[in-house]
Amino acid sequence: MGDNKTADKKNDKSKNPKRRTSGRSFMAIREERWAWLFIAAPFIGFMLFMAYPIVFSVIASCSKWTGINSLWDNMCGLENYIAIFTDEKFWKSMGTTVIYMIGIPIGMILGLFIAMGMNRKIPGVRLLTTMYYVPVVSSLVAVSILWAWVFNYDYGLFNSIIKALTGMHGPNWLGDEVMIKVAMIIFMTWKGLGTSIILYLAGLQNIPRDYYEAAELDGASAWDRFKHITFPLVSPVSFYILVTSLIGGFQVFVEVQVMTTNGGINYSAATIVYYLYDKAFSNGQLGYGCGIAVILAIIIFVITAFNFMFQNRWVKTMD
Repeated sequence: MGDNKTADKKNDKSKNPKRRTSGRSFMAIREERWAWLFIAAPFIGFMLFMAYPIVFSVIASCSKWTGINSLWDNMCGLENYIAIFTDEKFWKSMGTTVIYMIGIPIGMILGLFIAMGMNRKIPGVRLLTTMYYVPVVSSLVAVSILWAWVFNYDYGLFNSIIKALTGMHGPNWLGDEVMIKVAMIIFMTWKGLGTSIILYLAGLQNIPRDYYEAAELDGASAWDRFKHITFPLVSPVSFYILVTSLIGGFQVFVEVQVMTTNGGINYSAATIVYYLYDKAFSNGQLGYGCGIAVILAIIIFVITAFNFMFQNRWVKTMD
């Protein structure tokens, strides 16, 4: 009789799948609900603050939307994109943005060599590290105002030093189409130098000293040690700095807005993001501005993807 009852219970369980799947404990069900809740929070945030604005910008870029009129009643197809690519200011601001990126390799080279100098047992290294990193965490608006005073034609720090050393008045840094680009490159290089130093210093400290000791025993010179040990093993840091700096370089805006008037003389200091701001908010052409934003996003994506595609050719690790 007992065997028959056991067999009946097994048959009941096989016929009723709900009874098989309801064997989870209350704690397991509760953990699953909390897991879905934690997953939902970033997913909803992404949809609201990333996916929706991106889709909306793409749609708005095909309209004459001004923020006041109706978006759907003012669709214009690809007219905005045609107007952008035929606008002289677009190409001028894009060219200026690329020119500003000359400061990226300069900052990387200076950051690496300063980090190599600080990667020694010398007094005051922590103080130097803090001093170099202060500009990174400082307000960009406040620092831009400070550098606008430094580049002032009449009583700026640079021109005062030039006049004291040579007896001649310095250039009009912010009033000349060429010198304003030089001034912005100097400022941007100084602003990002602290990040490069900190990252390179961390990368240098992770290189085992055994590599250098073995190279010295083999008679390798300082240049050989740098070329075959230091530079290859900090290449992942260089790759990270390069990618992030390129992305940030295409988004330069505050420096131009604060240090220049209307993008500089003859629009000589305007970047692509300043051009976007000028069209979208100064002129009220929000649909046109969305078109610029879409183009900029595509450019950044392509350049970033290109860097990742070819990173294996020069990025080395200790593995």
